Amino acid sequence: MMYDQPNYMGMQYFMRRGEYPDYMGMWGWNNWIRSCRFIPMYRGNYRMRIYERENFGGQMYEMMDDCDSMMDRYRWNHCMSCHVMDGHWLMYEHANYRGRMWYFPPGEYRYWRNMGYPNMRFMSMRRIMDSWY
Repeated sequence: MMYDQPNYMGMQYFMRRGEYPDYMGMWGWNNWIRSCRFIPMYRGNYRMRIYERENFGGQMYEMMDDCDSMMDRYRWNHCMSCHVMDGHWLMYEHANYRGRMWYFPPGEYRYWRNMGYPNMRFMSMRRIMDSWY
């Protein structure tokens, strides 16, 4: 995972194994990579609970597979908190895995604003199933 700010902050870019001769042109970066991290290999079940409201409030759904549109699947236009129990996930601001993405390793995420995403709403999510060292 590549970041355009130090300390794993800012825009995130998930990069699979391969060569990237012009990564700046591919994503419109006009600067440089400021931080990066490996995503650990994971082989097991994937499980995440998503919540309609902050602090695990409102309706809850448990997910074990990718979701290309929260609106189509759950009739929600966004989720506001989540608990990643198993696996590593990418969440996207738009349906069909488009727009900005954020990486979520296992953990509890009660408030997006505490993570530096005060107005973020996620509309689709997928499991990271291909990570290498």
